[in-house]
Amino acid sequence: MSFADDIIKKNNVKVLGSGEKTLLLAHGFGCDQKMWRFMLPNLIPHYKVVLFDYVGSGYSDLAHYEQVRYSTLEGYAQDILEICEALELQNVNFVGHSVSNMIGLIASIQEPKFFSRLAMICPSPCFLNFKPDYVGGFEVSDLEELFNLMEKNYIGWANYLAPIIIGANHSEKLVNELSDSFCSTDPTIAKAFAKVTFFSDHRHLLEKAKHPVLIFQSSHDSLASTDIGDYMLGQLPDAELKIIEAEGHCLHMTYPDIVSQKLRSYID
Repeated sequence: MSFADDIIKKNNVKVLGSGEKTLLLAHGFGCDQKMWRFMLPNLIPHYKVVLFDYVGSGYSDLAHYEQVRYSTLEGYAQDILEICEALELQNVNFVGHSVSNMIGLIASIQEPKFFSRLAMICPSPCFLNFKPDYVGGFEVSDLEELFNLMEKNYIGWANYLAPIIIGANHSEKLVNELSDSFCSTDPTIAKAFAKVTFFSDHRHLLEKAKHPVLIFQSSHDSLASTDIGDYMLGQLPDAELKIIEAEGHCLHMTYPDIVSQKLRSYID
């Protein structure tokens, strides 16, 4: 099997559309590529769209999961770089959700040749509080309590977290889908990904960004407040901030038309 074929199988890579510009859509923690389906009708007619699953998520090849590699976001960034190399991508418009935004930033700093610009949906460089200079939203004790629940009652943890992430007043169907997605992931892999997601601090990387960045922030997001968007806007060398009047942490699922429209305006 060739390198390209191996990576395509390993990360369950799908290529849709055939536009001149390429979008690489990177899902967040506990999710997989199907979470992007709400935006695809607005993107496929105009762009070449690349979808994938991080190793350990969705329909990726679990045989390739390495505990040491995926104990840091750099390991996940390597997935992105391998996909870019395998598909011989250039001038990629990277679109990430949640933790994938820092993963994409790491990849774009390591290998800037593959990328053109970044679009970050509900990003956070650090979920921890370092008061008074930075408020990420969580104290260490908050996250430790969440992880204790994850250890004792994984399904209960998923059912607790899903409605917080989707946000109030959104369909129960979306909440159940996210909860089911959490539960379909191997618990050992999910715990490792959760730990690196919520305990990592990548604020120092923001000033090193080598590409323009568009930030989509939800006006009411329990995981990433608008203060975080303002903070990132001040730290990134070349950035725009779009505040969407919305609830929840999954704008690509709950407000796909608005995000797609603003994303297309930015890319084009």
